[in-house]
Amino acid sequence: MKVILQTMTNEMTHVFLLSLGAFLLAMFLTPIYTFFAYRYRFWKRQRSESTDGKKLEVFTKLHAAKFRRNIPTMAGIIGVVSATLVTALFNLDRAQTWLPLAALLGGGVVGLIDDIINIRGAGGGVAGLRSPVKFTLITLIGVVLGWFFYVKLGFDSFHMPFVGDVHIGWLIVPLFAFVVVATGNAVNISDGLDGLAGGLLSVSFTTFGFIALLQQQIILATFCFTVVGVLLAYLWFNIYPARFFMGDVGSFAYGVSLGVVAMLTNSLLLLPVIGFLFVLEAGSSAIQILSKKIFGHKVFLSAPIHHHLEASGWPETKVTMRFWVIACVMAFIGFLIALAGGHIA
Repeated sequence: MKVILQTMTNEMTHVFLLSLGAFLLAMFLTPIYTFFAYRYRFWKRQRSESTDGKKLEVFTKLHAAKFRRNIPTMAGIIGVVSATLVTALFNLDRAQTWLPLAALLGGGVVGLIDDIINIRGAGGGVAGLRSPVKFTLITLIGVVLGWFFYVKLGFDSFHMPFVGDVHIGWLIVPLFAFVVVATGNAVNISDGLDGLAGGLLSVSFTTFGFIALLQQQIILATFCFTVVGVLLAYLWFNIYPARFFMGDVGSFAYGVSLGVVAMLTNSLLLLPVIGFLFVLEAGSSAIQILSKKIFGHKVFLSAPIHHHLEASGWPETKVTMRFWVIACVMAFIGFLIALAGGHIA
């Protein structure tokens, strides 16, 4: 018993120290980023058009004051660099961290390109890379990582709670790619209010971190809590009123990596539960787009749903705090399903 307790203590100490180290490194790098962000004007450019080319009147009205403040974007690069350095130096493992780290970097590169186009004002009304280009690049990343997941790591199934593993062979590759694209896009859509995406991501990575711990995937769990560390450093400056935004470099990096972590913990079907609000955000945007194209009118005052609640009269801080509470509740439910549904041997 003493040996087991000592082992657990050592593992938890390792997890805590790397998470703390990532937090402190991100805090150290923040003033450096801030200096360059203000010197070279990394101002986030507001979208003026929706996907159908129409003017975003409600959205523009809601956030006019915020964008007059010239708030820098692309701050997600701080977390990506910090998490990458900590993982590469102290927590690198072929089976457990190669994939999520590659996802973090791959998603970050796509997001960085998008942010640079946004800052330079070269993307037209959509203020960044066109959606088909982003989807294609993220899909390519998903396929490559899915191939490694199937061929090199030997995964060919996903776990269905209370039922067991469902073996699908090579179809795990397109499924993996779909999860990566869907999660990356959902997190990107959710990054619309001060503190919102950072808080939701912190809850999700924390939950998957505990699942990985109970599965004895200590290195993967450490990666999850390393990401939590950099997210907390980001939230220190991003809670209302935000000093900067993570940008697509952050939302795509963390979103794609979150999808990979869900696959590595064999918790694919828990992802929509633990990340319920990401599903709600992406779903509300999809409903809005389809309704406008098919029926010619909007379902929501503004999409995604956090903007609808703002337009309905909710203060930005109220929306964020309520979403954080919902995220914690759904994460707890997802964790209970993991315990009871056979995800933890």
